Amino acid sequence: MGNCSDHRPPPSSLATIFSGESRVGCSLRSATHPCKSRGHHCGRSGRPQCTYCKRIGHIQENCYSIHGFPDKGMAKDEKLSQSHETWKQEIARSQSQVDALQKELTELKACNQGSDGNAKKDLEVLWRRVKTASTLLTYLKSKARLMAVPHLAHTSCGIKQLEGVCFVDKNGIPLSGWSSNVDFSSFDDADEESWNGISHQHGSLDEQDAAYIGEMLKSVQMVTDVMEALVKRVLLAESETAIEKEKVSISKEEIKRKSTQLENMSMKLQEMEHFALNTNSILTEMRQRVEDLVEETTRQRERAAENEEELSRVKQEFESLKSYVSGLITVRETLLSSEKQFRTIERLFEKLVAKTTQLEGEKMQKEAEVQKLMEENVRLSALLDKKEAQLLALNEQCKVMALNASNM
Repeated sequence: MGNCSDHRPPPSSLATIFSGESRVGCSLRSATHPCKSRGHHCGRSGRPQCTYCKRIGHIQENCYSIHGFPDKGMAKDEKLSQSHETWKQEIARSQSQVDALQKELTELKACNQGSDGNAKKDLEVLWRRVKTASTLLTYLKSKARLMAVPHLAHTSCGIKQLEGVCFVDKNGIPLSGWSSNVDFSSFDDADEESWNGISHQHGSLDEQDAAYIGEMLKSVQMVTDVMEALVKRVLLAESETAIEKEKVSISKEEIKRKSTQLENMSMKLQEMEHFALNTNSILTEMRQRVEDLVEETTRQRERAAENEEELSRVKQEFESLKSYVSGLITVRETLLSSEKQFRTIERLFEKLVAKTTQLEGEKMQKEAEVQKLMEENVRLSALLDKKEAQLLALNEQCKVMALNASNM
């Protein structure tokens, strides 16, 4: 048969698997663990270790080529979304690599029938890794399908809806206490229950095989927690959108109430203007009467002067003097009554002037109040436009997040 050891998978294939899995873990941890240096160092196994994501199997430049430099200033949501898309691409690439490795394993099985026990052991380890990767990929695919359906995603994430508390997660934390960030610090150590399950299924594992499976488990757990965090973010966004809608409705009701008040004030102002016009017409009539009385008084004075001249002419005659005296007394009484009437008219005119001044002051005060109400209306309109813009922005953000969730 020949020497089958020459047909073993080249080191580049195994390195590709380690590199792909390391990139998957790196893509999820790069959003919360910025790099402090641009170099790299080797781990305990002699393989390179990235100083950016602290993973073994690749260097920092490969992390930067996938995720970008940490000083890009991207938002956390965009980083997580980009990391999720990168993870999907890495999963697809890993799936193709797994298929290629399965084909190579089939060929290796055919040529390794007469090989020694070490080759069989290597094939078993490799086959175990392939089956583990395939199982985890199947689990992630089913998890992604569940996340695409809202109520199934809530059930999968342990989110429940309680009366009076709204949504609570699997830890009993209400919606108001949820965080939008993903904590990756809990994945630094392997899960003991997962180790025991894998050891019971596959028997004893060597150090390299255990490290590989541990990295795969941590990567899958990270991806699952990222999916749950995205579901929580969607719920938080929906809750904030409902709150903003309620605020907008309250603002609309307030604007309607202010508009009604403005209409009432406008009607009152029109009534005041009508009353002022009537008052002006009354004042005009009173002025005309006063002028007529003044003219009449002047005429009476002229007549009195003529009467005095007439009395002086008939002074010599007794009867003329008597008639003159009686006429003078009559004129005096008339003048006194005219003066009393004139004083009464002057008092009425002063009262009318005071009333007109008061009405003009009230009119100016009402105009100032109307101006304030108009300014308040302009301010409320600007506030409404601002709230509508915020609502549109939130709607766009919800659409983007819904599209991202549907793409998952």
